[in-house]
Amino acid sequence: MKDIIKKIILENQTRIRGLEIVKRNYNPDPNANYIFTGQRRAGKTFFLFSMMQDSVKKGTSAESILYINFEDERLIELDVSGLDIILESYKELFSHVPILFFDEIQNIPGWQKFARRMADSGYRTYITGSNAEMLSSEMAATLGGRFHVMEIETLTFTEYLLFNGIQMPENLEFSPERFEIQRIFGNFFIFGGFPELIKFTDKKEYLSNLFQKVFLGDIIMRHQVRNPFALKLLIKKLAESAMDEVSYNRIRNIISSTGVQVGTATVIEYINYMKDSFLINELLNYNSKISSRESKKKYYFGDNGLLSLFLLEPESFQLETLVFNVLRKRYGTRVHYLRNGYEVDFYLPGEALIQVCYRFQEYETRKREISALLRAAEKYPVRSITIITFSHEETITEGNQEISVIPAWKWVVRND
Repeated sequence: MKDIIKKIILENQTRIRGLEIVKRNYNPDPNANYIFTGQRRAGKTFFLFSMMQDSVKKGTSAESILYINFEDERLIELDVSGLDIILESYKELFSHVPILFFDEIQNIPGWQKFARRMADSGYRTYITGSNAEMLSSEMAATLGGRFHVMEIETLTFTEYLLFNGIQMPENLEFSPERFEIQRIFGNFFIFGGFPELIKFTDKKEYLSNLFQKVFLGDIIMRHQVRNPFALKLLIKKLAESAMDEVSYNRIRNIISSTGVQVGTATVIEYINYMKDSFLINELLNYNSKISSRESKKKYYFGDNGLLSLFLLEPESFQLETLVFNVLRKRYGTRVHYLRNGYEVDFYLPGEALIQVCYRFQEYETRKREISALLRAAEKYPVRSITIITFSHEETITEGNQEISVIPAWKWVVRND
């Protein structure tokens, strides 16, 4: 086993300089240990290599880098005792104190105590994993505060432009590049922000393969799901309900109506599995009663591109999902929705009311969306009221309220 590990260490050190990597908008503290977590294929591995390249550019020897990807099939038989063998193998090669980069370490049960021991021993340690359990309070207690946690998410639109070789120009709205940026936004809107997606011609096939990996690997196999068809049906129904408030009982009834019998407890369990794999995120109603806040929620996919796998006309769902993910990345749990005789898609207390409407020109649609915002603003005063559309733009004045109607590409650029 040591010979295999040594070969892997040397191979990975050779890769560091050769990779062309676009910098992401993350700035970890150089003096801290980190756990980087997030969806599969969101870019965690390349982010680690970006950190390695930065270290080498600043004078660190490539030989000081110890990078192991625990999804390497040559390490399939490795267990927690093998983590010490990795360190021993490195020490037989080099006399340096290594910087540890351990990728997808959740594949090694019991890794937590090893990571804590490494941090206590003074090793700078960076870890990635694709399981939300790595963010849990239980995990924080095990690691004893030795690690910071940072979620690496799919590309923002600004990062997506950089991956396409385009720098965001100043005065974008008047620059000649704006037409190309709008064109690229169309791809970002339809297919989402997975970094590898950019190099593939058949982007939908890539998304389908990625979903099967998450679905079959991270959920069914990891959790030993006994009714995979019910889980797959649940995922489809949540995609179809991406803009609606749903309860556990309602989801159970929808699934049961197809002839698949499933209990409420199983629905809750499966939704938690989906959250653990970063497939979905939840959003709470700001003005709901405490008794119903946990049972009635909205659910959004972690990337808008995945919705195209489940829906024939996904555009409206994709637009609202895109807006949610931009807001979540920027504001975290401060984002809510409002539902109390009227519906407002997103509410930032004291700051903003935001409605999402793919097509806004129809009279009844305009009336409904504006009315909901004005009613909400009477109870919840905010600094800005916005309607995000796919392409329409105008300013609406109603009494003393001004509503900004803005195309999605322009709003995303301003809020990335």
